[in-house]
Amino acid sequence: MTVYFIGAGPGDPELLTLKAQRIIGTCPVCLYAGSLVPEAVVAGAPEGARVMDTAPMTLDDTHAEIVSAHRRGEDVARVHSGDPSLYGAIAEQIRRLKAEGIDYQIIPGVPAYAAAAAALGQELTVPEISQSIVLTRMSMKSTSMPEGETLENFARTGTTLAIHLGIRALREIERILTPHYGSDCPVIVAYRASWPDELYLRGTLSDIHQKVRAEKITRTALILVGPALADIKDFKDSALYDPKIPHVLRPKVVA
Repeated sequence: MTVYFIGAGPGDPELLTLKAQRIIGTCPVCLYAGSLVPEAVVAGAPEGARVMDTAPMTLDDTHAEIVSAHRRGEDVARVHSGDPSLYGAIAEQIRRLKAEGIDYQIIPGVPAYAAAAAALGQELTVPEISQSIVLTRMSMKSTSMPEGETLENFARTGTTLAIHLGIRALREIERILTPHYGSDCPVIVAYRASWPDELYLRGTLSDIHQKVRAEKITRTALILVGPALADIKDFKDSALYDPKIPHVLRPKVVA
């Protein structure tokens, strides 16, 4: 048998990859993170499949279900939100699978920052404005951050930041980022990106806290910060399609 760690995407079932959809539809056991993955994502599980919401379960509980499936020779769809490579909590699960010789595969999914950018109708990397995205999170009550991976260090880059688990720390984020980005730097809070009740709040480092508070958003939100989020009209075109700049597929330079 094989355990498939499946990225369910940010919420919209139509953002499942074809491969993810196919595997969910064939696995006799489906364990999904119900706090972030809607039931519609696993609705395609085969008739009679053992489908369980792992939100109230511990690591020991989920692993016991996988071991039982292994003994029965049944494949397991382990469905996580977004892309499992980012804050998917799969490393500790994989460690146990390796120790017991249980095969696994990882099926990537659409991350929340990509879904948010699509809904906002904009690119997060703008030529000569920002060419990098830092994906990070706030510690809060979660696992502590490694030394050196501080928001202040990332802020020194001046590039686009995608901050997870920080909606309750907006005041702290404002305090840390303002000296580097300025109080008028654009901020977008993406609440439940791609879900039917998705909400996107635009503001600045100086006023986004009030806007979030007014909407009573306390969880399931991604915070995007950076100059590339502004409505920039005067920026240089990418060199990718510049007729004067050759590359391997367009070797001739137009005079």
